[in-house]
Amino acid sequence: MTPHGLWLRCVVLLLLLICLSRPGHAQKRKAPPGGKLAIVVDDRLAALRSSAQLRGSLIRRLGRGRLVAVRGRHISKDGIVFLLVNLSSRTHGWIQKEALVSPTQRGDDARLLRIIGSSTSEYERIALARSFLDYFSGSALRPEVLLIMGDTAEAVAGQLTKGAAKLAARRVNDVSDESIYLNYSGLDRYNRQGVRFVFDAQARELHYDGWAWREIIRAHKETPELETAIIRLKKLESRFGAK
Repeated sequence: MTPHGLWLRCVVLLLLLICLSRPGHAQKRKAPPGGKLAIVVDDRLAALRSSAQLRGSLIRRLGRGRLVAVRGRHISKDGIVFLLVNLSSRTHGWIQKEALVSPTQRGDDARLLRIIGSSTSEYERIALARSFLDYFSGSALRPEVLLIMGDTAEAVAGQLTKGAAKLAARRVNDVSDESIYLNYSGLDRYNRQGVRFVFDAQARELHYDGWAWREIIRAHKETPELETAIIRLKKLESRFGAK
């Protein structure tokens, strides 16, 4: 390897290490006051109503990931459980229980894991995993969720590579591939979920930066997911290490 090639590889490795040192956390949102924290995880059922019944007037539709404060409970004549929730100090209403999970509700971590696993959308799976990691800090299911997040992010990286490559093929300015790929707008919504990507200049590919796998190795050493996380991380690091 030429001195220039060795220098370039060292620079790439240094950039990777900088990327890998960043925490994989999105900015945590502030919960509304007045009750126990819950998170919207099923936006199909997340209609906030003025009364505890399916025919109650719609106040608004809540999006997945929205934080609410639970302050009451009511079972309708149809047997459906509705929760009285605050969106803010001024806005409240009734919502079907199945639309929410709560860190204070026993078994909701397992229910959220099932929802994550059944999602057919990679982005939705990552967003739900982000909510789990942010709010179910004491759950024994965290390593499983971390592995799902990491593997999903790496699968998404292949799709993002294709989108960025199309932009690179139409470049106008004299900029590097790395600038084009890492500035690709398709990465934005994943970045907002705390998911970061790195660029393999030699293969011209995006890859997940590996935070979730490293978190398993750091904090969950006595779990079945550890061996898989080590394998995933070694494969990632081999792309940027000396050959």
